[in-house]
Amino acid sequence: MAENGTKKKSKRIFYFDALRALAITCVVLVHTVTLYKYLIYNAWVGPTMSWMVSQIIYNPVRVGVLLFLMLSGALSLGREWEIKPFLSKRIPRIVYPFAFWNIIFIIIFIILSLVGISHVVKAYDLGYLCNFVVGAFMGEVYGFNANWFFWMILGTYLIMPVFNRWLLHADLKEAEYFLVFWLITCIFSFTLNQAFPIKLSYFLSPIGLVVCGYYLRYTERKFLNNPYLALVVLIVVAALSTYIGYLRSSPTNISCFQRYSIFNTLIAISLFIIFKNFSKFNLKVKFNAFRKLLSSLAKYSYGIYLVHYPLIFISGYALPKATMPYGLLIIVSVLIGLFGSMGILAVLNRVPYVKGIIGAK
Repeated sequence: MAENGTKKKSKRIFYFDALRALAITCVVLVHTVTLYKYLIYNAWVGPTMSWMVSQIIYNPVRVGVLLFLMLSGALSLGREWEIKPFLSKRIPRIVYPFAFWNIIFIIIFIILSLVGISHVVKAYDLGYLCNFVVGAFMGEVYGFNANWFFWMILGTYLIMPVFNRWLLHADLKEAEYFLVFWLITCIFSFTLNQAFPIKLSYFLSPIGLVVCGYYLRYTERKFLNNPYLALVVLIVVAALSTYIGYLRSSPTNISCFQRYSIFNTLIAISLFIIFKNFSKFNLKVKFNAFRKLLSSLAKYSYGIYLVHYPLIFISGYALPKATMPYGLLIIVSVLIGLFGSMGILAVLNRVPYVKGIIGAK
């Protein structure tokens, strides 16, 4: 379905690139704080500024994955395509880069452990190494924790043809019916951590976010295309989630809501609406260089996701963590994770036979 209501193949849309760039930036920021949060606890002398900033990052900023899922739905659902061509195009696009980068970093971590820089690999017998490799691919080994995303998005792609067939022949009001129950699961299952009396497992995220992205792209409801209202909701919900998270936290624990909580969901929805309707703010600002940066981040976003976590982890061995101010450490690490990864991908994207398997679009 195109923006005017007719279903056809869409051209590249800038606000999708901007959302994708924001999503990968959020992911890198959250993972960086996750890797170094122990430094806050070790130096605890009260609710420091570093602790408060980390509190904000752990909740409102934790929407990167949600935005990626919404973009998948906005780009793929409600269009004429067959299952085989869809899967034959999408599955290799995520599988090959996943396998490529995991093999690269598994080798790097083995070498770093052999020379004594890292201690991720603790033994070198065949049985241990096999378990290490399997654990790395499954995201169960330290340094490879972000790999869970691959298995989640793979499952999402496998179910998308079913939802696409439904939405292709459905009215948007039928999508609203689905989304109402999905929001109920966000409230009960992922925010209150209570089971809803009616079993609503078929409406659980992440597929709900995929359908939501499709719906928000095409809906013409005025309040869902009002960027001013969305901005208010964004600020209120972000502040509320930060405050509640603060009340639930302790000197040795930064409490965060589940990824698919109603707070994170509303923040992601608000961001989508704001970016989609950004022109309604009537801001006469030219930012061509910024647009190019956003487009580059969007182009390499999947590759950055696969590279940034182990890259930040490895770079941590060279950074003076004991003496470096926490804020500066986070900034440097984010820049390494975001632009270091993008630089590596940009170079490899010029190499024949390799550029198709690094995670660049």
